[in-house]
Amino acid sequence: MASRASIGLFSILFGAGAFAFWNVYGDGAQAEEKAVASAKKPLIEFTSDGKAKKPVGYRKWIYIGTPVTPNDMNGGEASFPEFHNVYIDPESFDHLEKTGEYRDGTVLVKELTSVGTKKASSGNGYFEGEFTGLEMSVKDSKRFAGDPGSWGYFSFGHKYPLKEAVAKNDVASCNSCHETNAKNFVFSAHYPVLRAAFSTDKK
Repeated sequence: MASRASIGLFSILFGAGAFAFWNVYGDGAQAEEKAVASAKKPLIEFTSDGKAKKPVGYRKWIYIGTPVTPNDMNGGEASFPEFHNVYIDPESFDHLEKTGEYRDGTVLVKELTSVGTKKASSGNGYFEGEFTGLEMSVKDSKRFAGDPGSWGYFSFGHKYPLKEAVAKNDVASCNSCHETNAKNFVFSAHYPVLRAAFSTDKK
């Protein structure tokens, strides 16, 4: 028959082991649940009246390039006289590489910055200044079923502070231009990262 001392020691060891097991596996389960919940969170949120909320976390997405059309190369009146830092959500970029198509749910975010200094230690050129605006395009065949290409275009402003939620732009101001001048409604030809994705051998 086991002594009281041995029974007490067993209880202590069992308790410590159970505590360690819970710390390792219990915390792990909680972390996994949080990861799953985070993964299910939509890329973009909309208000009840259909306005798009300002995107967050996009600077951690796939950066695809920065075109600029400065005023001094366009007679002083460029339509977009700033840098456009453009990002695409990772899942859509992965789909693009595999299929050569922009999936339903694709989100492109365009962060605007001013043209800053034109001189640097590397020489003369165009260098980014301050953040000036934020725009976004979303492909959603359900939400934008009546719009060309099922794309919705949004502008959160061209000066700070930005708007927290905005209605989509008129079709005539965005969709028509993209439909006429861009393949698949995206100016992919101007971004080497996208050109490379399209050229990848598709399975």
